[in-house]
Amino acid sequence: MFNRMDEIMIEIPDVERPDPNAAAAIQELLGGKFGEMSTLNNYLFQSFNFRNKSKLMPFYDLVTSITAEELGHVELVSHAINKCLQGSTSYTEPDAGPLGSVKDARFSYHFLAGAQGAMPFDSMGNPWTGTHVFNSGNLVEDLLHNFFLECGARTHKMKVYEMTDHPAAREVVGFLLVRGGVHVVAYAKALEMATGVDVTKLVPIPSLSNKSFSEAHKYEDKGVHTKLYTWSDNDFTSIDQIWKGRHPEDGLPLEVLKGSPQGVPVPENPPLDEEFAPGISMEDFELIAKRLKASGNIRD
Repeated sequence: MFNRMDEIMIEIPDVERPDPNAAAAIQELLGGKFGEMSTLNNYLFQSFNFRNKSKLMPFYDLVTSITAEELGHVELVSHAINKCLQGSTSYTEPDAGPLGSVKDARFSYHFLAGAQGAMPFDSMGNPWTGTHVFNSGNLVEDLLHNFFLECGARTHKMKVYEMTDHPAAREVVGFLLVRGGVHVVAYAKALEMATGVDVTKLVPIPSLSNKSFSEAHKYEDKGVHTKLYTWSDNDFTSIDQIWKGRHPEDGLPLEVLKGSPQGVPVPENPPLDEEFAPGISMEDFELIAKRLKASGNIRD
């Protein structure tokens, strides 16, 4: 089961600088082949279908705990997209064409179908598909695939970072470079445990340190790249049999932390009257408030 908190993992800058094309690029990190929806669902189904977990518990715990974090990454990228889209249009009468300012936006679906929010598509508008999920049932093959998947995801994050200087985009991508790097090393260590081959000698892929990216560097300075969470108060604790020793890049000691990291409040998305969202007038809102008070026996 999953336990959800009304938080996101980091604070995203709130800037009055809409950039619809940056949002289109970030969609690749959500619904692309190497996006967060792919990492989430690969590990989710591998955890559901895991074979002989009683004897291979540390590997099961690793895949399962990373699955939980990937849910948070999907959420975080979605909010980055929302931040980049915020302020792209403003309300005016329909005849004045309030959405006309974005008619040349590269990913018009954000405005035609999504009320300027994240969608389960890649950067070219292709819907995410379950064919991106790989689950062979073979432990080493699945771990090797996961290592490759995280390296591919890292490459795409680096390219999106270089594609836009929007503060919200770079903050989220910088953080995810660090956390994705944790998963790269975790699967490398798992492969070493399963095969005896020191896969950590391959990292980083691409061969550029996260410290080259200012928004990633600041998180590494805090040691975020050395911590792996169980995402549970009591379960998945045997990941410390894999996540141990020192980080292969800077030699800092690795640490398993029980539970989840402290989050921050979820950003509030403002209403968009020009998109008919949420479509609740002030009169409707007052009626809803009255009904809520009545159902809860609340008196003025």
